[in-house]
Parts: sequence; C-alpha cells; structure tokens
Amino acid sequence: MLPKKYFRRKSIELMVRQAESSNNLVRSLNAFQLILLGIGAIIGAGIFVLTGTAASQSAGAAVVLSFALSGLACACAGLCYAELSSMIPVSGSAYTFIYATLGELAAAIVSFLMIVGTFSVVASVSSGWSGYAVSMLSDVGIHIPAIIANTTGKVVQLPDGRTVTAIFNLPAFFIAIFVALVLYRGVHGSSIMNTIVVLIKMSVLFFFVVIGITKVDPSNWVPFIPENTGTFGQFGWSGIVGGASMVFLAYSGFDTVATAAQEAKNPQKDLPIGILGSLFICMLTYILVSGVLTGIVNYKELNVAQPIALAVDKMGLPWFAFVVKIGAVAGLTSVVLVMSYGVARVIYTVTNDGLLPKFLAKLHPVYKTPYIATVIVGVIVGLMGATLPLEKIVQLSNFCIIVTFAIVSFAAIYLHYKEPNRPRVFKCPGMPWIPAFGILLFIQILAGMPDSMVYVYFAALVLLAIGFYLIYGQKHSALESDGQHGEG
Repeated sequence: MLPKKYFRRKSIELMVRQAESSNNLVRSLNAFQLILLGIGAIIGAGIFVLTGTAASQSAGAAVVLSFALSGLACACAGLCYAELSSMIPVSGSAYTFIYATLGELAAAIVSFLMIVGTFSVVASVSSGWSGYAVSMLSDVGIHIPAIIANTTGKVVQLPDGRTVTAIFNLPAFFIAIFVALVLYRGVHGSSIMNTIVVLIKMSVLFFFVVIGITKVDPSNWVPFIPENTGTFGQFGWSGIVGGASMVFLAYSGFDTVATAAQEAKNPQKDLPIGILGSLFICMLTYILVSGVLTGIVNYKELNVAQPIALAVDKMGLPWFAFVVKIGAVAGLTSVVLVMSYGVARVIYTVTNDGLLPKFLAKLHPVYKTPYIATVIVGVIVGLMGATLPLEKIVQLSNFCIIVTFAIVSFAAIYLHYKEPNRPRVFKCPGMPWIPAFGILLFIQILAGMPDSMVYVYFAALVLLAIGFYLIYGQKHSALESDGQHGEG
C-alpha cells in the first residue's frame, strides 16, 4: 500500500488564502477577455488542418458528428471545470483541482501530463503556423527556402523536381520565441494581441460559412455516413468515434481559462463564463465550418494540409484564399499564445507548491510575469516545432488531454459527495450524471484511438511522472517542507 502522504490534499481554504494574499500576479482580465482567451486557445489547427484528415480517413461528411461528439464530451468536462474553478479560483487548472481532491501524487502526475501534452500541442501548432505563413509570404513574393521551413530531416520536393532535406523549421521557432517575448512583457499586452487575432480568425471563419453555404453541393453529403470498410474507425459509426479522437485536439485549450484564475478580476464569477462561453462558441463554429467544408468538397478529396484553402479554390474565389491564410495564421498564432501562457501558469503554480525547482516561479520585477518559465516554454516549444515530426506526439498529447479531462470530471463528482455543503458560485447541472456521462464519452473516444501504441507511450509517461515525484517532488513539497496544512 502506498504511504498516506502521497494522498495528502492541499486544502481549498489554504489555496484560496494564498491566492488572495498574493499580489504577485496582476488581476486585469474580465469575463469577455476570458472568453476571448478560451477562443484563442481552442480554434486553430483543429479546424484549419485536422478537419480534412478526420473527414477523409474516418468520418466522411459525418465529421460534423465527430465534432459534436468531442464537443459534447468537452461540454460535460467544461461544466465540471466551471464548478471547480468557481470554488477554487487559483491558477493551475486541473492540477489545482486534483491537488484539492485526489491528493499530491495524482496532482503531480496530472501536472506532468498537462505540461507534456501542452508542449506537444503548441509545438504542433507552431509547425502548422509555419506552413500557412510560408505559403502566405510566397503569395506576396517572399520565398523562404524549404530547407529552413520544414522540420529537421523532412525530404521536400522543390518546384523544379529536385529534393532537399530540411535542417530546421525557422518560422516555427520564430513564432514560439515571438510569443514568449509578448508573454514576457505581461498579461495585459498579451490579452490585447489575443483579442486582435481572435477577431481576425473568427471573422474569416464567419465569412467562409456565409459565402460557402451558397456554394454547397448537397450530393457531397451523400452518403452522410460512409459504409465501414471492415476496420474499426474507418467510416461507419466507428468512424465517427475515430474522427472524434482525431479532432479532439480542436477542443484542447478551453481549460486554459482556468489557469488565469489569479489574473481575473472576479474569478469565481467570470471563470465559468469564460470556460463555457468559449466552449459553446467554438463548438458551434466547428459544426458549421465542417458542414460547409464537406458540402463544398467531397470528403474523399480532403486529405490535404490546408482543407479550407482547398474549399475556397473550389468556390472560385482566389482573393478569398489569401484571406483564409491570414485567418489561419491569426488563428494558429492565438493558440500558440494562449496555450504557452497557460502552461507557463501551470508551471508557476506547481513550482510554488514545491513540486518543481523554485527558480521556475521567479516573477519579473516590473512585468510581474513568471519570465523564466515563459522563456523556457518558448525555447522548448520552438525547438520541438522546428525539429521533430510530431504526428505520433500529437496522438499522445490528445491522450493526455482526454485523460486529464476525465480525471477532473471524476474530481467534481468526488467533491460533490465529499463536501456537499461547500459554497459553489456555479453548480454543474445534473450532478453526478453529466460528469459520469462525460467520462464514458472520454473512454469511448480513447478506445477509438487509431494507434494502439499510444497506450504504451502514455503508460511510460505516467511512470516517468511518478519517478520524478518520488525523486524530487515529495521531498520538496511545500506541504512537507513548510509545514503547511494538508488534508489526509
């Protein structure tokens, strides 16, 4: 049996008291800014890149149902995040919620999954940003050599037929470092930048739907659910589930709103609004865009890197193709920005609890940002996006995110029965049935993962997290070293 100390919980009272007494982070975000923060993190590679892959390989035109299934599961988790964030308005998101409910070891594992998963997602998005940015610059006569615009080792065929082997994806590295510098200077400036790019990408998607709906060929929706090929996950009803596991990345990021708890003006009221508002807007956007996309282009033709750009070509509007690229660059920029912000805040919170080295929690004397953690995030994400083929890593990050959402849903149920009388500014409706339904959906989506090796990679990651906690975390835990009051 594991020692009792591994299950010690950090009391909610202690968490809230520490957050309220700390004047380190600046409270400057309102509910509207938190909604934009969530949209900034959510809408990106999922809609601009993954929609075509999921439609062509798994779901067909029924990819709209894949988005709906993933969105429904995330909505169940989002309600849990909203309730927990209104009770525990402390930066750290899932890590903080788990520390207050399931204990220190579970929190350490979840924080590891969050950090690794987010690093992988942001690195993947930065690589996607590079592709759209290079294409957009090429349209205006600025050509970046393929050898420094693709991940290390990728063989690229040039227009003249020659091939080159890429050595480094410089644009991917650039966007990660640029975003780190923006975040370095404070959350207010980052919020302004996020607002601008969110408005750009949402405007582009809005016009894509409005213009595209007039170009839809209903025959492209027939059959709506293609017949299964005999392999699980390749069309049919199982293909909808397989598609949901592919596009789940499209919803990752709504939980980033909870990491802004200590920089929100009224966290107990505004965090639930930010989480649920951004999630609802993005779910509706995904369903509309994917429906129009598969109505313009037959799903069999959508296995391309830029599916929305392909649809625009089919629409016969070359001027709009460039606008779509601007929207994609803006959308991917906001994802890199907000998710880098979120993971830096998670690292800051975990470090303050003693589970990571103390230097990571240092705040800039002027900007009041965790600048060391922010710079480290930028450099690591930049190097990953510039050098690694991330297809397998993205599957692992999806797995980590889904498991995290499921654990948070379980934590909400646990706290509902453990402390039923604790004040809740926002209450998850249908407790415990909605969180339980969400957990079942997450299990179904995990079962639809196309690569079974992801289970092995995930197990290895959990073992690594446990090992780091046993070697470092348990010895340096603030509950252990500072005599803070934990709960058994």
